Amino acid sequence: MNTPILTLEDRFRLKEKVAVVIGGAGFICSSLSKAFLESGMKVAILDQAKEPPADLSGRVLFLSVNATSKSDLLAARETVLKEYGRVDLLLNGITANAPTPFLEIGEEEMDRILGANVKAVVLACQVFGETMVKNKSGSIINFASASSGPPLSKAFIYSAAKAGVMNITQNLAREWAPFNVRVNALRPGFFPTEWSLKHFIDEERKAKIMGHTPMKRFGKPEELVGAALWLASDAASFVTGSIVSIDGGFTAMTI
Repeated sequence: MNTPILTLEDRFRLKEKVAVVIGGAGFICSSLSKAFLESGMKVAILDQAKEPPADLSGRVLFLSVNATSKSDLLAARETVLKEYGRVDLLLNGITANAPTPFLEIGEEEMDRILGANVKAVVLACQVFGETMVKNKSGSIINFASASSGPPLSKAFIYSAAKAGVMNITQNLAREWAPFNVRVNALRPGFFPTEWSLKHFIDEERKAKIMGHTPMKRFGKPEELVGAALWLASDAASFVTGSIVSIDGGFTAMTI
């Protein structure tokens, strides 16, 4: 039997697909959750917050979970499958960082940053990836970083964690390709939150960032939407193990 040729519209169609967004109440992932909704997807947000952002309230399945707890994620999976029947997309979006000087980094801080950026990704991929492998279909999008390598200054554990995310992404892409489960990562440049502007980006650091960013500005959350929708869709059916940079040219800059 010949495989039907999909039209361009079919390749990008996301209507009725089910997305699970870990950290979907956050600065960047709330914008991506909204975009998934607008594309016709059914969206489940898993976040440590007690309620979804106001503009998503009543429009998503919202579950308050600790993403570093496998039992929490398993319970959430059961609820999502009961509500929607399947999972087509997993987006791992929670993160944590700190500007602590290297010799002052404590174990609690290390555990917190590695937990959010690595442990949570591994556990979510185990829990929701298991369903995708069983169904022989799915797309996973992780978040790498401009700090994945070479590392950024003032972000020691975060940089190590994001390098780990890249490795996990490519390892799973290799392992799960036979099951038609694609695993990729977005690699954003600088999309500063209020917290990062306060703790990381003073005027001196901002000048250095702009000097290394050909487009001479920060990114906006909505500028991640196109790549996320593409990786979620059948238009990216032969894309796995890729790290997609969205950084205004930051990783292309030398001298």
